[in-house]
Amino acid sequence: MSGGADTTRPSQSFAGRRPRGLVLAAGAGRRLGRGPKALLPCDDGLTLIESVVLALLEGGCQDVTVVTGARGEEVASALAGRDRVSIAFNPDWPSGMRTSLRRGLQAIGPGPDVMVTPVDRPGICAAEVARLIAAHSPGRITAAGHRDSKGQLRRGHPVLFDASWTGQAAAAAHGDIGARGLLDAHRSVVDLIDCSDLDDGADVDVPADLHRLRADVRHRR
Repeated sequence: MSGGADTTRPSQSFAGRRPRGLVLAAGAGRRLGRGPKALLPCDDGLTLIESVVLALLEGGCQDVTVVTGARGEEVASALAGRDRVSIAFNPDWPSGMRTSLRRGLQAIGPGPDVMVTPVDRPGICAAEVARLIAAHSPGRITAAGHRDSKGQLRRGHPVLFDASWTGQAAAAAHGDIGARGLLDAHRSVVDLIDCSDLDDGADVDVPADLHRLRADVRHRR
């Protein structure tokens, strides 16, 4: 499947089944050397965690759970007062992303579809979230795809898990790669949606990536 028209609303066929959003924001950002990536300032006055959360909400998620860890109180404070946002602290955050994914899915509980993204994806926008929701089919996993320098479509984030897959995603999570093993093992149920016109799929990992926090780089519409 491929991306269609740019839209900011979920399709009518998805009405009443809006996913829950899940942002993994527990890391300390050691490679970057500037503290938790969630607290990085964007040039529009928002922190990175605020920018990602707003993209999920404005794109169609019914609410967002943020998993915190390193400097968790500060990350939670950045979101204080925002409607439809809840915090799930992960005391085991030093053990890797797998513990944060499991903690977040546990906090949300079984039943809803869940859209997952790490916090270090500054290019995520509401239109990309809405495109995934509109393209999602029951029983499937829907992932954003972004083209590399050779034009090949690569799987990235966000990833929208149907409710029937969230338990397996939590069980399969290991190390610092989340549920990548599950997605690789079940490629036949993963629908890759081209979002290259909206977002290049890059994250913020080292100081050379900090330019991605600028609005003119994040918003490619």
